Amino acid sequence: MSDAPGKLPSLNGVKVFEVAARHLNFRLAAEELGVTQGAVAQQVRGLEAELGVKLFERLPRILALTGEGRAYIADVRRALEIIARATDGLKPQPVRLTISTTPSFASKWLIPRLPDFTAGHPDLDLHILATDRMSNFQADGVDLAVRYGRPPFGPGLAVELLFEQEIIAVCSPMLMAGRKPPETAAELGRYTLLHDAHNFWPEFIERHLGSSRQATFKGISFNQTSHAIEAATAGQGIVLANRDFVAQDIAEGRLVRIFEGSMSGPSDFYLVWPRYRKSQALQTVIAWLSDEAGKARERASG
Repeated sequence: MSDAPGKLPSLNGVKVFEVAARHLNFRLAAEELGVTQGAVAQQVRGLEAELGVKLFERLPRILALTGEGRAYIADVRRALEIIARATDGLKPQPVRLTISTTPSFASKWLIPRLPDFTAGHPDLDLHILATDRMSNFQADGVDLAVRYGRPPFGPGLAVELLFEQEIIAVCSPMLMAGRKPPETAAELGRYTLLHDAHNFWPEFIERHLGSSRQATFKGISFNQTSHAIEAATAGQGIVLANRDFVAQDIAEGRLVRIFEGSMSGPSDFYLVWPRYRKSQALQTVIAWLSDEAGKARERASG
């Protein structure tokens, strides 16, 4: 059986004393505590009476701790810090889960959807690792990756298709104001083509506009797809982009499609995670990502 603590003073009085000792001013202490100045003074007088010592010297316009007050406040602060740490330790800590993605996937698909997820799952602390480098599940502490490619991605990895890549041509409605969409490669040559590292334009032009041998094209290149999309939104040219990456921009009128046709990309987007890693948090995030991709497909087909 543990020993009971010795006689404790009024804990409310101790708390008020700590705040008053920090400010050395009853009025400022009252403002922090949300009570009246008289209530602070009364609590301090009560504590002094209970302890049988004077804790403050009441000087004109200011307070000063007595020798007993200085000795007492040091121990009181340590005791309150221990109580605060013990209280924090009782609170359930969020489960941290790291998702590795490409920068473009993070900015154009994942981040716009995060507020709804975090609102519904305050117990999960997501860390987004956006990099073009293929992250290592062990070395980088990654729990789940969104990979652009084709399986298999490696031994011991579970894989689930998130969405297939469908490439479409889009631009700002400002760029098309009063103009009809280009119907030939030569007409497309009047516009600036925005390129990313995938360089889908040559195949897209051949497939939808015929031969481009007699046409010349001016363009701007970006190493990130998201930057090329942002340039298109700003009216700087026409970009080829994954439909899922620009669906929200199209829905909100920042971008418009200029061709009916599309093109399948050489790779698709997959969820990848270590097969041995099983947790409720991981399954929750996988289910959410799959559900969001499904909703996007339904909106696109509708």
